[in-house]
Amino acid sequence: MADTKQVEAKDGREVARLAKRIGAFSTAHGGAEGQIAYLGERGARIVLVGEDGGWGDLVATSVETARKAVEKAGITVHETFDGEFAAKVRTGPYEWTRMAGIQVGGPSNT
Repeated sequence: MADTKQVEAKDGREVARLAKRIGAFSTAHGGAEGQIAYLGERGARIVLVGEDGGWGDLVATSVETARKAVEKAGITVHETFDGEFAAKVRTGPYEWTRMAGIQVGGPSNT
């Protein structure tokens, strides 16, 4: 029984930490929306897109933890990363340089 309480407490702390970071991202970007992607044994990725087009991601230990965190943060969650949601992402010179470096022998990623 004690092990279950420890796991629940740890899960609660992770949810609170993730929700706080999601909230901070949302505040910094004029609001945010998200999408949860299953990563296998590693857990789940929470992809965040701000109203200003800024984006980022967080990793949770499980899909359930990710769902609880976005619910606690109060953001809209999309089932897929496509359409109007994906079109909100704004990339800058850094991302274009990285993509060019990876795809066509452009500048290195370091």
